Amino acid sequence: MNAEKLISGQEVAKHNSRESCWIIVHGKVYDVTEFLDEHPGGSKIILKYAGKDATEEYEPIHPPDAITTNLPPEKHLGLVEPSTVEKVQVKITDEEKARQERVANRPPLDEILNLHDFEAIARQTMPEKAWAYYSSAADDEITTRENHAAYHRVWFRPRILVDVTKVDWSTKILGYKSSMPVYITATALGKLGHPDGELNLTRAAAKHGVIQMIPTLASCSFDELVDAARPGQVQFLQLYVNKDRSITKRLVQHAEKRGIRGLFITVDAPQLGRREKDMRMKFEAEDPSEVSKAGSRGVDRSQGAARAISSFIDPGLNWKDLEWFRSITKMPLILKGVQRWEDALKAYDLGLAGVVLSNHGGRQLDFARSGVEVLVEVTEYLKRHRGLTFPNEKFQLFVDGGVRRATDVIKAIALGATAVGIGRPFLYAFSSYGSEGVERALQILHDEFEMNMRLLGARSVADLAPDLVDASNIHSHLVAVPSDKLYESNYESMRHARLRDTKSKL
Repeated sequence: MNAEKLISGQEVAKHNSRESCWIIVHGKVYDVTEFLDEHPGGSKIILKYAGKDATEEYEPIHPPDAITTNLPPEKHLGLVEPSTVEKVQVKITDEEKARQERVANRPPLDEILNLHDFEAIARQTMPEKAWAYYSSAADDEITTRENHAAYHRVWFRPRILVDVTKVDWSTKILGYKSSMPVYITATALGKLGHPDGELNLTRAAAKHGVIQMIPTLASCSFDELVDAARPGQVQFLQLYVNKDRSITKRLVQHAEKRGIRGLFITVDAPQLGRREKDMRMKFEAEDPSEVSKAGSRGVDRSQGAARAISSFIDPGLNWKDLEWFRSITKMPLILKGVQRWEDALKAYDLGLAGVVLSNHGGRQLDFARSGVEVLVEVTEYLKRHRGLTFPNEKFQLFVDGGVRRATDVIKAIALGATAVGIGRPFLYAFSSYGSEGVERALQILHDEFEMNMRLLGARSVADLAPDLVDASNIHSHLVAVPSDKLYESNYESMRHARLRDTKSKL
C-alpha cells in the first residue's frame, strides 16, 4: 500500500455507490468496487458504508487481516486524513440504553456459581444479534436440547470407602498435558460478544492449563491468537476446508509452522444448517427498502450472520481428501463431526489420530443424536470389530455439545472419551465478563471435578471406568427424568413469523 498517500474523508465520500465504492477500515482506504459481489455477506452491507468509515461494522465479524488478504494491493489506496472523516453516527436506541443498564447491573463474578449462570447473564446483556448467532441451532432446535438432555440418561454408580484425600483430574490430550479432561472447542465470531473476541479464551486457557482449539472463523486473526499464547501453551486448529485447496494448504502449513499441535477437520458442514433465530435477526435488522435497492445481488438474507462467513466451505470434501491432508502436514488429523460408528471405524482404519463425536452443537442436522450417545455406540462397535478399548492413546475419542457440568464430562470420560469440548458456555462467560469470566468458568469446573471425583470414589481420570456409570437408557429418547430447571430457564423458545409494526392511520 502507498503509505505516503493521504486521502481526505471528503474524497472518500464521493465514492459511495455500486459503480465506485470506497470504504475506510482502521484508518485505511480501500476500493472494494470489484469485490462487492464476491463478499460472502453480500454487497448490501458494504454499500451501507460506501464512502464512510466501516470499522465498527467490520470489526466484530472479520479477522483484522481479512481485508488485506482478500483485496489485491492496488486496491489499498492509502491512509485517510483522520480529521476529515465523517463518522457514521451510531444512534443509541432505547433498547440499547436498557441493555447497557442491564450490563451495569450484572452480579459480581463470585455470585456466578455454575455455567448456567453465565448463560443467564449473557442472554440479558448481550446485543440481540450476537445472542441470536451464539444461541441459535438447526430447525426446531431438538438436537441442541437433546445434547444436554442425553447426559441425564446416564447415571452414576459410585464406589465407597476409597481414600480420596487427594484427587487428580489432569490428563493428556493427543499426548499434551491438560489440567482437566476439557478443551475449549472452536466457536466462530468471538467479537460479536466481546471486543477482545477469542483472545479472552487464549488468555484464560493459559492461566488454567487447558487447550484452546482455534476456529477457522475466529474474529481475531490466527496469528494474533498464536502470538497471544504463552511459551509452551498448546493450541489446536479447527479447519473448514476451502473450495480453493491452495488456501487450505497455505493455512494448514502455516499453522504447523506456528506450532499448532492438532488439526481438527470439520466434516459435518457440507452445507449450513438453518438457524432460524439467527435468520430472523437478519430479517429484522434490515430495512426492506434497502434490500430492494440492492436487488437480486444483495445479501442472501436466509442465513443470518452465519451466511456471511461460510460460503467458502467445500461441500465436495470426501474420504479421498484425507490422503492429501497427510501429504501436506505431519500434524495429527482428527475428524470433527463424526455421528455414527461406521465412520469412526473408517477413520481408525485410515490411521487418523481420533474423531470428535459431535453434531456441531445442534446447529446442522436436527434430530442428529448427541455425542455422548454416539460415544456409547462407537466404543461398543470398535471393540467388537477391532478389539479396541477406550480411552485409547492411538485413536482418541472426543465429544462436544450440551456440557454444562463437570459431571457431564466425567460421564463421557467413564464411557471412553479422552476429553470433552466445551464451546457456548465459554462464549457466554466472556460475553458477559471478559477473560475473567472464562477464568471463573474454568475454576468452577475445577471445583466441580474435585467434589464429584471424591463423591464418585475416583482418585484420577484413569479411575473413571464404565463400571462407574449406568448408560443402559442412553439410546431411549422417551425416558422421563427430572427436568433441568436452570437449563430450561435459559432456553429461549423459538417463535413464529410476526406482523411488522405498523403506524396508525389516524
